Amino acid sequence: MKAIEILFPVFFMMFLGWSSHRRGWVTAEQNEGAKSLVFNILFPLLVFHVLVKAELSTNFIYEILFLDVAWILVYLIGKSIANPISGRYARLAPFLLMTCEGGSVALPLYIALVGAKHAVNIITFDVAGILINFGLVPVLIMRQTSRDVSFLPLAKRIISAPFIIAVVVGIVVNLLGLYQWLAENGLNNIYDGTMDMAMSPIASIILFTLGYGFHLRTGQLKPLLTLTLVRLMLCGTIVVGFLLLFPGLMKVKIFFVGVLLYFACPTGFPVPLQIESLCNDEDDKSFMSAFISIFILVAMIVYTLITLFLI
Repeated sequence: MKAIEILFPVFFMMFLGWSSHRRGWVTAEQNEGAKSLVFNILFPLLVFHVLVKAELSTNFIYEILFLDVAWILVYLIGKSIANPISGRYARLAPFLLMTCEGGSVALPLYIALVGAKHAVNIITFDVAGILINFGLVPVLIMRQTSRDVSFLPLAKRIISAPFIIAVVVGIVVNLLGLYQWLAENGLNNIYDGTMDMAMSPIASIILFTLGYGFHLRTGQLKPLLTLTLVRLMLCGTIVVGFLLLFPGLMKVKIFFVGVLLYFACPTGFPVPLQIESLCNDEDDKSFMSAFISIFILVAMIVYTLITLFLI
């Protein structure tokens, strides 16, 4: 029942987006405007906020390094097998295999299982995903969409991208301890309240836009199912990597459950917005929405199994 309470709003916002497209309540231009708001303004604020408040412990850094290397390998594997497993969606497939949605799916499900005090486990995984989504992915997209641009203009575009600036400034602010200074002077509530207000619409708008682009076609079924199986196998391999590299942590049931749940979750919700420039038509956007919808169901199934057999 708890899984339904958490995931029903996710499906509702996607349904609302789908209905708005189908009935003409929201135009394509208005939908694109919502995406621009999230992608260019609100997401960089989220990245900055997460990095500012992250606890940079030794385990934290090791887990992030492991996960970032793992996601890069996933991308390389996905790129090498993209054509046979996904056909006309091959340029999208490697990106859909990378990262997991923590904030809107894994984190609330995990908190429902073990309580908010253990949320740092999921947040750690999400920081690694943020570095991939907002560090590596923009670079890869720019390289694919700017083949005729010389190195210096391309480097300037990458360095000046809002996400890259947010990552760099967030880490610097963290290392300088500025958030701790705000807390010591009683100013942290002002900062937290401001950031909470700025970030609260993000998940709803993303889910709405995903639903807006959703229209499953029979020709998508085979590549969708094949790509789903590949992602499950690759994420399962990452779980095995945790067992080998962090055996002590994996013996702790609360951490083990977090790993299982996190890597059953859908591709990070920012990804479809980031790789939209690679889409040729509405069919490509629909494919991405359908793929994420499948993994929302996978997450719900894994959550239920964990509840029945591990908690």
